[in-house]
Amino acid sequence: MADDASSRNKHIDLFSRIEYFFQRLETYTGIPPTVGMTDVLVAIMVEVISILAIATNEAKLGPLSESMLLISTILN
Repeated sequence: MADDASSRNKHIDLFSRIEYFFQRLETYTGIPPTVGMTDVLVAIMVEVISILAIATNEAKLGPLSESMLLISTILN
């Protein structure tokens, strides 16, 4: 049971961090983008989509695996 709670908490933390990215993205939508800013925003969106794909795959597999732990570490 403790592993399930730990896994759930890691997922919650991961999605909270993704939410933070989207909150920052919302801030940037209010100002005219430069080419550099557009490149950064696209890179961030690609990473978020990649993380969501991995998280979806991991959720199908069951308990938190090493790849989810790696993503969580990267986002720290």
